[in-house]
Formats: sequence, C-alpha cells, structure tokens
Amino acid sequence: MNREQLEHVIRAAASISGEDRIVIIGSQAILGSFPGAPATLLTSMEADAFPENAPEKSDIIDGCIGELSPFHETYGYYVHGVGPETAILPKQWPSRLREVKSPATYGSVGLCLSPSDLAVSKLLAGRPKDVAFVRTMIEKLMITTDDMLELAEELETPHSDRLRESIGLL
Repeated sequence: MNREQLEHVIRAAASISGEDRIVIIGSQAILGSFPGAPATLLTSMEADAFPENAPEKSDIIDGCIGELSPFHETYGYYVHGVGPETAILPKQWPSRLREVKSPATYGSVGLCLSPSDLAVSKLLAGRPKDVAFVRTMIEKLMITTDDMLELAEELETPHSDRLRESIGLL
C-alpha cells in the first residue's frame, strides 16, 4: 500500500462509518510520517484501522471494505477493521498520532501511529515479519532503539520488560 492508497482507504472508511477521524495502527501507519517509505515497509495490502470516536464501527468497515470484499477485489488493498485493543501500545500513544489529510481524504483525517509507537507495537507482537519491519525502520534511520526504550516507561511491567528484551535482540 502506498500513501495514495492509504488516503483512499481513509476516505472510504470515513464514508462507511460516518466518522471523520480514522486511526491507523498497523504497518501502513508508517505512511503518516514517511509518505515515501521504502517499498520493503509497504508490502502489506491492508490497513488496520478504526474510527477514533466510535471504534465499535470497525466491524462495519471490515464488512464493507475488508478482505475479500468487492473493494478489495477492485483495488487490491483493503481495510481490516480492528479496535484500539488490537495492539499493545504505550499509554500516551494518542498524543503522538500523525495526521494524514489531503484533498484525497475529502475532509476526513487519518491518524497514524508515530514511528516509535508503531515499532513498539511491532516488537511486542513479536512475529518475525514485525521484527524485520522494525529492523528496517532502524536501518533507514526512521527510529532509534533509544526512542523505543523511552516508550518502555509508558508500558506496564510485563510489556516493558519484553520490549527491552526484544530491543536487546535487534
């Protein structure tokens, strides 16, 4: 997914949900800070998203423009309607959201995780593809291990310990 496609899914998710602020918490959130992110970070064809003020409407989004929907079949990408509990995130993550707004979003706003919050959630998910994603972010100087270590203070103890351990393995 590229930035133009992300703007399309923001517009579509907002239209379907009737909500004008859509939070993007998956890997495509990188496009909120780095519109020209390296192709190796843009391999996913889905945006994990929910309406900021009505996360319960993510089911409607998923049903209309989710995987295997006519939207997906037409455009080759889709929205996975999720909730804020889908990712383990530092406590202050909402204060660091990055806005995506352009003429292509038709007045709607995408709210993407900051690169550091995204990296933390990826490391805590712990899948090999997520660790590789974070390594690429570090290699491309999008984040530092120090950025993530600072956010460890905002996590509950079991998660902060696991994050520090994961960072040590990078």
